[in-house]
Amino acid sequence: MDKYILVGKTLEELENFMIDNNQSKYRAKQVYNWIYLKSVKDFDSMSDLPVSVREMLKEKSQLCSISIKDKQISKDGTMKFLFELSDGEYAEAVLMRFDNRANLTACISTQVGCPMGCTFCATAKLGYKRNLDYNEIIQQIFLIQADTGLKVTNIVYMGQGEPLLNFDNLLKSIQIFREHFQVGARRITVSTCGIIPKIKELAKLNFQSTLAVSLHAPNQDIRKTIMPVAEKYKYEDLINTLKLYTQETGRRVTIEYVLMKHVNDSVEDAKELAYSIAKLKSNVNLIVYNQNEKSSYKKPDKAAVQKFKYILEASGKKVTIRLERGADIDAACGQLSAKMKKV
Repeated sequence: MDKYILVGKTLEELENFMIDNNQSKYRAKQVYNWIYLKSVKDFDSMSDLPVSVREMLKEKSQLCSISIKDKQISKDGTMKFLFELSDGEYAEAVLMRFDNRANLTACISTQVGCPMGCTFCATAKLGYKRNLDYNEIIQQIFLIQADTGLKVTNIVYMGQGEPLLNFDNLLKSIQIFREHFQVGARRITVSTCGIIPKIKELAKLNFQSTLAVSLHAPNQDIRKTIMPVAEKYKYEDLINTLKLYTQETGRRVTIEYVLMKHVNDSVEDAKELAYSIAKLKSNVNLIVYNQNEKSSYKKPDKAAVQKFKYILEASGKKVTIRLERGADIDAACGQLSAKMKKV
């Protein structure tokens, strides 16, 4: 018989589990605190529980359905985690640590592989296997915290997969992070390549976390050559949908833009991008392409990056250049691709 998975359960569900196993109801609150407030590694660490209760938990339950298969640590402190799922598939997440900042940001996955086929992204080369369920999504954060002893303060859905194509599990996991892991809505960011119908749904739900949109091009022609999704959801339609989204939610969106040499990094590209998002309530996050031997795309020149930033700022946009993290362990933006093979 499969063991009862504890991480992801509400206090009420834990209470029912305890009662079903002839334990006092109040023991559930203790277990709840060990899971969500302390991210305990194992049952033996639940020191305020009697040995008999811990033994019952070992026999009838387990903390997670996924496990850490491998961990790599970059020279800059970034950690990449490879998780093995219960069916033998793999997913990845990254923990980013920045000097002199209290915040710890975890980048998590929502799918095994990705169906979107963006030509510059390593995950796209995996193809698509399946969605992660909400428990598999939240267990990534739990296991990162349990392994490191650190508290994740910011969560970004920017790992493997397109979050808005796993909509229900996405929303459920956000609810759990907010209610149980005590991560505020404004500290959660969901990245999408532009699934228009789901962006409209988020608008109706008055979504209060940050929506980040992987635009990566100043127009439809360039976008459709690097992002197949543009064939279905046109550039202009996406921009108009984002305008409606900001009007309905009152929230600013983040435009993500990977700069690739001689693809989308020219002065003309910058001017066209500035024009296309001029009336969109947005910030811009520029990402310098992480060049690798498996791709023909090249890293842009530093001068081109600075010119691009200057032009956007001159148009009135707040622009940041994302710090490159974890490139030496393939943990940087666009590099997540599980390399483990099933035996």
